[in-house]
This record gives sequence, structure tokens and C-alpha cells, in this order.
Amino acid sequence: MSDSNHNSKFIIQKSNWLPPGQTATDRFRVTGERAPTEAGLDEATWRLVVDGLVDKPFELTLDEIYALSNYELMTDIHCVTGWSCKGIRFTGFPLAHLLNQAEPKQGAGHVWFGAYSARNHDTCLPIEIARLETWLVTHADGEPLAVEHGYPLRTLTPARYLYKSLKWVHHISLLAEDRPGFWERTSLYHHNADPWPGDQRYETGTMKPKAIARLRKANSFDRYRDKVIISIDLSGWAPKCLDMHGLQFKNCNLRGARFAGVDLSGANLTNSDLRDANLSGADLREADLEGANFAGADLTNTDFRGAKLNVVRFFESMEDGTTHGATVTGMQWEGAVELYIEQEKYLKDRAACRAINHQPPITNNQ
Repeated sequence: MSDSNHNSKFIIQKSNWLPPGQTATDRFRVTGERAPTEAGLDEATWRLVVDGLVDKPFELTLDEIYALSNYELMTDIHCVTGWSCKGIRFTGFPLAHLLNQAEPKQGAGHVWFGAYSARNHDTCLPIEIARLETWLVTHADGEPLAVEHGYPLRTLTPARYLYKSLKWVHHISLLAEDRPGFWERTSLYHHNADPWPGDQRYETGTMKPKAIARLRKANSFDRYRDKVIISIDLSGWAPKCLDMHGLQFKNCNLRGARFAGVDLSGANLTNSDLRDANLSGADLREADLEGANFAGADLTNTDFRGAKLNVVRFFESMEDGTTHGATVTGMQWEGAVELYIEQEKYLKDRAACRAINHQPPITNNQ
């Protein structure tokens, strides 16, 4: 690529930049896996493979990737868990450059991306979206991507929720048919993933009414430990069994649930509504709570040590100017991460925390 292309700049931003249901954050936050497989960090053997329904499959070394990374993209990013970050400057190049080099066959309708990932993380996009919107990036705000953000190479599709972008990408394959990605398979994330309609986070719920009724009456949750329960109404639920460790209730209505003393350690309550729930004395250690809403909940003596708290809300401002907030006396927070500043202030003002330990500040380049 000639020097005339060096530092060509593109801007993909909306004037009204925050999609429905999103909360602005001050940095590029870490979600999902934190590191690739060992092969993903071996620069000598690292390869990007481009194949599938193409006339000219090829591989690129990391040095060849860096030689192509002569473009800058200023864009906003949006995570399905509810946070958005404005104006990150990425360095890389449009995926269209590689597609043009590979010369897709007439039947190619989708682009699949695979990662150096212990859990075989992948994603897939229609070819027309991938060609127009997807980038391959190596740097953020002038610095190499941090490992937890995809070093040495990730994809970025700014017009979709971030789960349609892929850390540690190493394989791009053109397919005739769609291949649902990791998050669509495991958590029923919405396949289109457009942040702007406001209703494309998840597909429909995973349980029929009779199955929900059985869950509500269950004396043991062992049969549910390996299931991901999505978008169901469990409002007001008072479970008979207090051992709910490791259960996954994503985007569920748990408003007013009676969870006092319940063991929810290691659980996943991503994007769930727990407003006005009673969680006094509950164990939420190491739980993934990204996007959960605890406004108005009773969190007296609740244990949140080591929990993930991206976009977690402990209060909400009402239209009449009042604050609908959780009761937070005696909460434990050692090792809890990614708490928003205004939420932390709410807790501190109410002397909730015996101790709050923070990770070092994460800048946009991470």
C-alpha cells in the first residue's frame, strides 16, 4: 500500500450518538474473555487465514497486517450489556480490502470470523454488512490494543453491538449460509444486533409458560445449572431452594423477587431487572451482573465481592426528580470491578461499603 494512503481518516459517528437503553461510559470497558490461546500471542507463527467461497484464498503474517494498517477510524462503540463509549480512534483498515483481494465467489453470502479462543469464539455477518462496516484494527487511541481488547488484531463493526466484533481474529471464511456466532448460540443474542431500534439485544425467551411454572416451584436447581435462561418473567419469585449458585438468568424480569439469603455466587444476571427485589444477605460473589438494575432493592448485608459491575444501577432518577435507590447498608465489595463513578458515589454517600477495591483506571487504548 502506498504512502499516500498512510493515516487516511474515516469518521463513523452519529450526532445523537447514544442508542436507546445505553449508558455513556468514560472508557473502552473489558467484557467477555480476557486472553486468547497461546497461539494467539505467538507473533512468529501468528497467521490470518482468508478462505471459503473465494477465488484467491491467502494468509497474512502479523507484519503484513501492520503494513496494511494505515487508516484511522474515529467511532463510537456500543455493548449489548448497556454501555457505550464515544469517540475512540482506531488504527487498521477496512475488511473490504481483504475481500477484494480474495475475490468472493458468486454464492458467498456471509463472512464468518474465528478467534484464537479457548471457547472457539466466533461471529458471522452478512457479506454486504461486513464489506461496508467491518474493520480490522490493531491500535486504539494511538496505542496497540491491550490483550484483553483483542491484541494483536480484532474486528470492529461499529454499527452493531460489540458482540458482532471479534477479539484475536485469525480466520475469515466466506460462506453461502449464515453460521450463528458464539453469543447467538450460547445466550440467544439477537442476530442482527443493531443498537438503534432498541429491541435487538436478545431473541425471544427460552421457556414456555409451563416450564416457567416448573422453575418457579423447583425444589432443586441442579437441572438448570448448564442452561442459559433468557428473557422470561420471574417477577415476585420466591424460590423454594436457596442454592442458586452458577445459574444464568439473562435479560429476565426479576423485579420484586424474594431472594433474601439466596446463594447466587457465580451466577449470571446480565441485563436483568432486579428493581425492588429483596436480596438481603444474598451471596453474589463473582457474579456477572453487567447491565443489571438493582434500583429500590434491599441489598442489606449482600455480598458482591469480585462481581462484574459494568453498567449496574443501584439507583435511578425518577421523572418527578426523586431518586429510586437501593438499601445498601453493610454491603461487601472487595474486588468488585467496573463500577460506574456515579453508582460508586451513591454507595459511598450511604456508607454502604466496608471496602471497595478498584482496578487501575483503564484508558481507551486498552
